[in-house]
Amino acid sequence: MVSQDVKFRIERDTMGEVQVPADAYYGAQTQRAADNFPVSGIRFPRIFVKALGLIKKYAAQVNAELGLLDPKIARAVMAVADEVATGRLDEQFVVDVFQTGSGTSTNMNVNEVIAAKANELITGKRDAKKPIHPNDHVNMGQSSNDVIPTAIHIASLTAIAEDLIPALQILCESLRRKSEAFDSIVKIGRTHLQDAVPIRLGQEFSGYAHQVKLCIRRVQTVRESLSELALGGTAVGTGLNTEREFASRVIDLISQETGCQFTEAENHFEAQAAQDAAVETSGALKTVAVSLLKIANDIRWLSSGPRCGLGEINIPALQPGSSIMPGKVNPVIPESVIQVAAQVIGNDMAITIGGQGGNFDLNVMLPLIAHNLLLSIKILGSAARIFAQKCINGITANEARCRELIENSLAMSTALTPIIGYEKAAAIAGKAYAAGKTVREVAMEDRILPGEQLRDLLDPVKMT
Repeated sequence: MVSQDVKFRIERDTMGEVQVPADAYYGAQTQRAADNFPVSGIRFPRIFVKALGLIKKYAAQVNAELGLLDPKIARAVMAVADEVATGRLDEQFVVDVFQTGSGTSTNMNVNEVIAAKANELITGKRDAKKPIHPNDHVNMGQSSNDVIPTAIHIASLTAIAEDLIPALQILCESLRRKSEAFDSIVKIGRTHLQDAVPIRLGQEFSGYAHQVKLCIRRVQTVRESLSELALGGTAVGTGLNTEREFASRVIDLISQETGCQFTEAENHFEAQAAQDAAVETSGALKTVAVSLLKIANDIRWLSSGPRCGLGEINIPALQPGSSIMPGKVNPVIPESVIQVAAQVIGNDMAITIGGQGGNFDLNVMLPLIAHNLLLSIKILGSAARIFAQKCINGITANEARCRELIENSLAMSTALTPIIGYEKAAAIAGKAYAAGKTVREVAMEDRILPGEQLRDLLDPVKMT
């Protein structure tokens, strides 16, 4: 419900008059979109708005250099676009993510805000279209159909470079350090959730560290695809109403500012009709999610207890775990990680469906793709960093528990197989289980081998 104290002004577009909040920089087209799409309350993230600001900033600069835009207008547009890029006008971006499939509403939201604020800079008065027009000047040489795909790639690649990869590197290093610290600790291995032969705790953690190392490598492989930008294709990829040099020059400037190397799309028709690069990127992110889910689940199980579970490792106690059971502490960080993983896997499905929205010359599920892709990058980076800092770094090994479980494992009989054969080794394991004894105790009692040889064969360290 709108407060009675809110004041409005009348703005006009090609469809007629629209009532807009008096203090808003956005105009009629933005207001129509806000009215038409009260779907989720979810807005595009900061990094996406930043990408749009950079596109508008350098588009104005290049258009002025090409003699197409008055330098005074260009300077004003650039100044406000810089405010957009740095977040000083975020409250002006009011359009829901679930909007027109091309993202035109958000592109016009940016165009209108920049035009009105730039007009205020030049004239001292807020005006939606004079002397700077949102379409004719701010959007010069562009279309929503190439701007929004371009912003998706810029935002995704910069988020991966600035946040996700560094976070995964932190996690990888944390796991690597633990693998070294735990290298001398022998524990029971498990396959099918059943006891298996011994393994060193450090070996298990080395597997986790290498998983994350491969995650980094997989994410890095999508950089080439994301580096191609659709800018310059305008409406359908033909480049109508833009100068041939425009896109490449804008892209060079964006590359310099972001530190990521972008290039103009090799084929503009593919860049706008499809979103395969986004689908590819999401697939890599899903793989990262599955890796983190596996690691987090293992950490949960290895630390289960503290007295009635596996209890082979101890993780930091961060908060009370129950509103009814005093003293209970839960593995809250691993649980957070597995929820993030589930969300990313779900996002990937949405992006996969979105990638199929490329009907003829434009994909019309761009906002959905942008929202889910950037959300996946953000939460994976946050989860990886928190997992390392608040869980992995504080893990300690319960060496006594590890020794106890190894000695009680029936899988110790595996080491006897090369000497006495599979059948006899299985019989010893069965007898040990029935009698509630260890394999070592039964083998010694039955004198199947000399004591010194048995001790050597049943040394768990040598089995690893």
